Amino acid sequence: MKLDILYFSWVRERVGQSQETVETEAVTVTDLVADLTLRGAGYALAFVDTGAICVAVDQELSDFNTPLKDGCEVAFFPPMTGG
Repeated sequence: MKLDILYFSWVRERVGQSQETVETEAVTVTDLVADLTLRGAGYALAFVDTGAICVAVDQELSDFNTPLKDGCEVAFFPPMTGG
């Protein structure tokens, strides 16, 4: 399946791009992260601690067990802070 992936803040800096479309057999966000970490050192560094990353699937805050379907948009970003 094809997924549109968006990266924000330091996640973007580590993977080296702000967005991409990937082909994957990932069933969940966790599976997708496992696939992405195989793409290189920057990806591995970005996802070394998934507890420090938030994820949204189709613009809804989600967790790493969220199922994926063809055409999903998945966004990775650091936790938000209020003020």
